[in-house]
Amino acid sequence: MRILILGGGGMVGRKLIERLAQDGQLGGREITAATLHDVIEPAIPAGAPFPIKSLTSDFSQPGEAEKIVADRPDVIFHLAAIVSGEAEADFDKGYRINLDGTRLLFDAIRRLEGYTPRVVFTSSIAVFGGPFPDAIGDEFFLTPQTSYGTQKAIGELLLADYTRRGCFDGVGIRLPTICVRPGKPNKAASGFFSNIIREPLNGEEAVLPVPEDVRHAHATPRAAVNFLIRAATIDGKELGARRILTMPSVSVTVAEQIDALRRIAGDGVVARIRREPDPTIMQIVANWPQRFDAQRARSLGFEAEESFDEIIKVHIEDDRGGSFVK
Repeated sequence: MRILILGGGGMVGRKLIERLAQDGQLGGREITAATLHDVIEPAIPAGAPFPIKSLTSDFSQPGEAEKIVADRPDVIFHLAAIVSGEAEADFDKGYRINLDGTRLLFDAIRRLEGYTPRVVFTSSIAVFGGPFPDAIGDEFFLTPQTSYGTQKAIGELLLADYTRRGCFDGVGIRLPTICVRPGKPNKAASGFFSNIIREPLNGEEAVLPVPEDVRHAHATPRAAVNFLIRAATIDGKELGARRILTMPSVSVTVAEQIDALRRIAGDGVVARIRREPDPTIMQIVANWPQRFDAQRARSLGFEAEESFDEIIKVHIEDDRGGSFVK
């Protein structure tokens, strides 16, 4: 089995290839080769039992997608995207990468005769827009209120239609906000949800740009990798024509996040959070859903954490070596 990860240099892509290198298989099939692709050179994990190559290019440029899929990988993880804040700030770049790049990729696959790989597409809960019910169910309509959400919603429709037409076997997963993200802050509007946990645990100050009553849905990077693996291996017959799934998540307010941090790390760590309202971030977040009833995904074997305390503990275990700065 050959694997391709677009967005292989990103946080989730890195964790996914590390997991696949550790397992050496996917869905009971031995992985024989993997390719990582990104606009910056993705790191190749050491010790993998199969060869891994790294490709660097802009897949939204004409002709690039054809090169990326030329060796016909059996499973393609399409994680490449411009994140929400950047897509909102740079209209042209957001549509070029998130929409045009996705369409070019799908067409490159379609044009390879006799080739129907499993394509796993990471969408987002940003495809939803208000007014919201208390919990968004599997039948809730898509009314995105950001450019990023619009781009992801179009990607979902393309994935479903190309699958219906037999171009490939697509599965789309709507990711909640991934928290706690390791590394440095990124340009995602949701980045502060991780920042107010990660930086204080590292002995650094973090800025909270929204009120503490803001509620949002989260899952860990560990859960995200599990989502992707499940999406890559699930029998398409279980999905039928409905190829997009909203992933399970933990819904908490910012205040509940901070309370969980206090229980695990203490008041001294919590004191490193500084309140600094940002009207732009507040406006974006106000249009996001807060809670999901992901019954269909759970019934198909997708699982996430059960509490924000668990989310913080996973971060400390997976990304901090089991310790933090008190």
